[in-house]
Amino acid sequence: MKHELLKEVPLEELVTRAQSGDEDTQNYLLKKYQPFIAKCVSEVCKRYIDPERDDEFSIGLTAFNDAMRLFSPERGSSFLTFANLVIKRKVIDYIRSQNKYPQSISLDETYDEENMENPTEIEAVRDKYQQEQEGWYRREEILDFKKKLATYKLSIADLVEVAPKHRDARETAVSIARLIHDNHELSEYVEQKKKLPIKQLSSKVEVSKKTLERNRKFILAIFIILRGDYVFLKDYLKGVGQ
Repeated sequence: MKHELLKEVPLEELVTRAQSGDEDTQNYLLKKYQPFIAKCVSEVCKRYIDPERDDEFSIGLTAFNDAMRLFSPERGSSFLTFANLVIKRKVIDYIRSQNKYPQSISLDETYDEENMENPTEIEAVRDKYQQEQEGWYRREEILDFKKKLATYKLSIADLVEVAPKHRDARETAVSIARLIHDNHELSEYVEQKKKLPIKQLSSKVEVSKKTLERNRKFILAIFIILRGDYVFLKDYLKGVGQ
């Protein structure tokens, strides 16, 4: 009965409960999201993952539990986006430690702190490893962003070409993207039609239809970032167009 009630609770709130020591909620999430975990693991291993037989699934399950413990909504991403990254990273580390699939996946260098005695050296290694992890997360974001752009028939090359050259123009374009994002009707239109609602926007912003059309691709790209779980890409937009 309790699990039926949990279905009505937002995921992030359930994660907060689990972080507070609610074991029933923790176990509920671990069971409910096993298909999600298997999918994340499968994307790394490039094959079907059997939850009953594959060690990689157990690693993914543990990683999902770690993600529940470590998740912080202040980072700006959804829990599932964060969990996806944690699971993939843990599975990659496991594959590396087992020396599996050496030709099918690119793995980072490991560091053995037990063989180090110098605290400064250990700290430097930890910093470097943290930087490498962050770099990996950034690459994952960019790959996902490219895929999302493609659904709008856009590319990174398009953005380089059409990005407004002047700061004021960029600020205006970002503010328009924010307006669309914050307006349910406009954001639904963009997501469904994959284009700007030029007519509706022209009555809400102080720029011409010609300017909207000229900056169309850039505005759509910023909207995609705002709409998605792009922690690092959103950092570049902090304070812009607000």
